[in-house]
Amino acid sequence: MKNRLYYGDNLEILRSREYFPDECVDLIYLDPPFNSNRDHNVLFKEESGEDSEAQITAFEDTWHWGETAEATYRELITGAPEKVSTAIEALMNLINRNQMMAYLVMMTARLVELHRVLKPTGSLYLHCDPTASHYLKIVLDSIFGPIRFRNEIIWKRTSAHNDARRYGSVHDILLYYTKSEEFTWNETFTEFDEKYLKRFRHSDPDGRVWTDDNLTAKGLSGGGYTYEYKGATSLWRVPLETMKRLDSENRLHFTRTGGIRQKRYLDELPGRSLQDVITDIPPINSQAKERLGYPTQKPLALMERIIRASSNEGDLVFDPFCGCGTTCAAAHQLKRRWIGIDITHLGIALQKYRLGDMFELVSGTDYKVIGEPTTVEGARELARDSANEGRYQFEWWALSLVGAKPVGGQAGSRKGKKGADKGIDGIINFFEQDDKGKSKPKKVIVQVKSGKVSAKEIRDLNWTVERDKAALGVFITLENPTQPMVKEALAAGYYDSTLWQKPYRKLQILTISDLLGGAAVDMPSPHGTFKQAERVRSTDGAAQRDLM
Repeated sequence: MKNRLYYGDNLEILRSREYFPDECVDLIYLDPPFNSNRDHNVLFKEESGEDSEAQITAFEDTWHWGETAEATYRELITGAPEKVSTAIEALMNLINRNQMMAYLVMMTARLVELHRVLKPTGSLYLHCDPTASHYLKIVLDSIFGPIRFRNEIIWKRTSAHNDARRYGSVHDILLYYTKSEEFTWNETFTEFDEKYLKRFRHSDPDGRVWTDDNLTAKGLSGGGYTYEYKGATSLWRVPLETMKRLDSENRLHFTRTGGIRQKRYLDELPGRSLQDVITDIPPINSQAKERLGYPTQKPLALMERIIRASSNEGDLVFDPFCGCGTTCAAAHQLKRRWIGIDITHLGIALQKYRLGDMFELVSGTDYKVIGEPTTVEGARELARDSANEGRYQFEWWALSLVGAKPVGGQAGSRKGKKGADKGIDGIINFFEQDDKGKSKPKKVIVQVKSGKVSAKEIRDLNWTVERDKAALGVFITLENPTQPMVKEALAAGYYDSTLWQKPYRKLQILTISDLLGGAAVDMPSPHGTFKQAERVRSTDGAAQRDLM
């Protein structure tokens, strides 16, 4: 399978055998949204479900019991494997119909499909928090089997919390399961901490640093070897022949009290084996280069650790809740193939920008995006889809066609901010030179319209460009512009670039048909994105294309 992104409900996409045949994925990581900060009294309160259907949106961090949750629950009871239906019935008896149960039902349906698409040698990591982890573990045990559980991994995601009347909540949980007993595992090591390194306080004349370790077998199960060596008699861990070899290799330390200990050289140790408590990977702070402004964004280092340990180069890594694309980016950087699914066009747009910024990948050439409109009629259907906030989905998709960052878009949400744009839907940034030759940031203002348009919109855009002292204004329209609109745009004149020594139309009108046909904004280059991801210069693009 080739690298690809899907727009849409991951359950519907997962159930398509065309997209996901049985046992096709090597590694799955998922970080499904769940608001752990909500009041437990609310989470477990029974709901009528009358007005909650529109709120069952995977990236709003809200799960409500409605018709969809009820239908999925009934599907699981009647059609899921026996242990799964038994587990769901037991949870229903325990929890009842509420937000928590809605979350578990919707997650169970997806986890059943994820188990189906996972290869026998594959692994799954489910990122969650203590609010629901114990319930999710029951669900995973029913799907994978309890013996397939490998670890409950603790990731310390923040330094400290001052939570009222309880211990500070500072960690997330990753539940690690495998499909079978024969699974991919690459021994991975991390750096030793300072406390451990302080133990290496001895050194040989050649400068090699070492610490001493116990050689006696006292108190160990399995016994040992009793003999005398150079005046020291004990129950040793190694036989006499091994003791002699260690001595000949200068690996014995003879203590002042007549004991014998083994030397452990620091330069021979690969590092500390991976542990189920992760404290050496901090969260993404506000100043981090990789920070893209996505609320649940996870560090690249965390994803890289998981991918290195549980997959090999060329393997297929899959994230069904891929958000801003950290999993896909980490997989690409480590020469794995990847697939991601997101339920918002804003999320897809962020991932396209990130893949372009980090690896210079181009949508449609280096990877596919499935579910985006490819025709004008498809774009029109997207704009009309009021049940899925079509207005915002269309706007974010259209902005992604020109590489504009959304203004008013809530990362991780299916809704925008009404009335907050002040005539601006998107921004494209670039750099110009001032009179002294210094770089100066400039911007292009982008407006998107899916309905009827007139010359008034172009006049308004021109006013917004002047108000914000922008260099250019771009008007993206689903419908064809009128002749008066074209005249208004031409009357605005040109922006003269000092750096590029070229004039650019100050106001530009681009139809969706133009953009689908390959048209682009005529502007100085380069232009930025939502927030530009740090470029990865060491990635071998040719090698990645070979994988695809």
